[in-house]
Amino acid sequence: MWNKVKSLFKDKKKRKWVFISLILILLLIACDMRLKTVYYNFDSDKIDAPVTIALVTDLHADWYGKNQKTLMKAIDEASPDVVLLGGDIFDDEKSYKNAEIFLAEVTAKYPCYYVTGNHEYWSKDIDNILSIVESYGVTILSGDCDVVEINGQTINICGVDDVDVDTYVSGSKSTTTQIKELSEKVNFDNYTILLSHRPEIIDTYKKYDFDLVLCGHAHGGQWRIPVVLNGLYSPHQGIFPDYAGGRYDYDKGIMIVSRGLARESTPAPRIFNRPELVIIELK
Repeated sequence: MWNKVKSLFKDKKKRKWVFISLILILLLIACDMRLKTVYYNFDSDKIDAPVTIALVTDLHADWYGKNQKTLMKAIDEASPDVVLLGGDIFDDEKSYKNAEIFLAEVTAKYPCYYVTGNHEYWSKDIDNILSIVESYGVTILSGDCDVVEINGQTINICGVDDVDVDTYVSGSKSTTTQIKELSEKVNFDNYTILLSHRPEIIDTYKKYDFDLVLCGHAHGGQWRIPVVLNGLYSPHQGIFPDYAGGRYDYDKGIMIVSRGLARESTPAPRIFNRPELVIIELK
């Protein structure tokens, strides 16, 4: 067999096609846009029975098959108790159609909570978008906290508007003000989740006692090199972002950053950075 390989590389034409084939295979692997599901498992003294949460971020009204069946199948396989929508479900330059199809499908099966992302504000159509979200029975969190019972567990699900809220909505409270005010009225004896679009304001999250902060926005740093580079570039973090995607532990809690679902809407292809659905299992 080794002799066959050596003879293959001695032949110029064959060698050329071998290299071309290898490059094509590498590109196919690197630019794999198939949806993947990423699981995180946490233990907490505040939780006595399992609770499963799906985190959906940065859909950007992209297409996941007829009736968003690929995304819905992935969610259904995890069978979450609640679905959290972490912003940029809509896009400022695309039709809302795929976002609405997804909302119709997911709300028919699961309780859903939503916070805004920057693109919803950039659309300059935020009131209409919020009206659409509300029409599907989704709970919008805008500096609010909902105390819910899931499998006998009392959990606080809190959420804040995207950082751009006070730029595009006159008279609104800033994200940092919303977080501060939330912390003053939340009972932190319950397991407490904060849903917020932006990971780069982690220093603000660190000031408070949220057990788990869930974010998106970074798109996984767009281009990655497995093991070597977690992300090349992220909006509002720039080159080599600190919080491109993954788990980030700090003294008082944990931040999870989803790499998001955007694919055809991104200005450059994702490389070694498959779109992801995040599933969190609390035990």
